[in-house]
Order: sequence, then C-alpha cells, then structure tokens
Amino acid sequence: MSEPAEDHARSEDQDRVSRAASGDEGAFRSLYRAHVRPVYWIAHGILGSAADAEDVTQETFVVAWRKLPGLQLHSASILPWLATICRFQAANRLRQRRRDQAHTTDAADETLADTVNVEDQVISAALAGRITAEIGSLSALDQEIFRLCATEGFAYQAAADELGISHGVVRNRLSRVRTQLRGAVDEEVRDA
Repeated sequence: MSEPAEDHARSEDQDRVSRAASGDEGAFRSLYRAHVRPVYWIAHGILGSAADAEDVTQETFVVAWRKLPGLQLHSASILPWLATICRFQAANRLRQRRRDQAHTTDAADETLADTVNVEDQVISAALAGRITAEIGSLSALDQEIFRLCATEGFAYQAAADELGISHGVVRNRLSRVRTQLRGAVDEEVRDA
C-alpha cells in the first residue's frame, strides 16, 4: 500500500518543477506552498531575524523561479535545491549587514557585532544543511507525511486521508521522523 504513495510522492515535485519550468505559475505556487515553511526556517536559523528570514525566503523563490527552466531535478524533492539557494541568499544578507555595519558609527558597530556572530552563523548553516540532508534521506512517504503535518499543518487524520493510509501510520511515522531530526540536531550541536 505504501508503494503507490511513495511513487506519487516521488514524482510530485518533479512534475511541478517540469510544469513550472515551462511557465506554469500554478505549479510554481504549488511548489511554493509545499516548501515555503522549511525554507523560512532555514533562513531564520541562519539570520536569527523573522523579518530578514521572510525577505530571504521571498528572494529564494524569486531566484528559483528564474532558474527553474535550467533545472534538472534528479531527486524526489526540490527542497535541497531550494535550501542551497536559501543559504546563498542568507549569506548575501549577512554580507550586506557587514557592509552596512562598516558605514555606521563605532557605537553601532559594537551593537551589531553582538548580534552577528560569524561562528554562530556557520553553526546555523551547518545545522540547516544537516536538517535538509536528514529530510532528504527520509523515504518518500515519510517526506510526504513530514511535509503535510510539519510544514503544512495538516492534522494526522487529514494527512492520512490525503495519503490513503491510516491515522496510526501517520502518527507513528511522524514520531519517528521527529525523533530522527531531534537526534540529528542534538548531534550537530554537540559536534559544534
């Protein structure tokens, strides 16, 4: 029973990418809705600012829209590609902060230096990369369950109905996914 759901999940992003690359704005909106929350949290983890994270999330999807025609998606999910764009956009934002900081008074420099710690940003980028890799390593069904419940806010039963599986399967698999992600986060923090 999980095989058809995995095949469906495996091809959904590929289908949307193909249609969006051909100019289908509806397909791009669907990609946006499916991945905006994880992209936002990656940006927020790097930048530590909700406003900057919102801006970088929007910039990420603008860049993605421009680059989609040349994209050859070989994996089931576009999220790792979006996460890479997001990290580059966030790095650009951090560089802009530093340039702005260079043009302010010494007092403002001291305040900004307290809020932008390069070591913390590297750790945050590594953590975001680790989370993205962990999500990418999940089975297609687990990725879909995670997307529906964790990023789109579906209730367990609504996700189960959407995927054609039982409520218990969604609950148990999502619990395992969350445990796996917590373990990856804890390991990354310990190693930092």
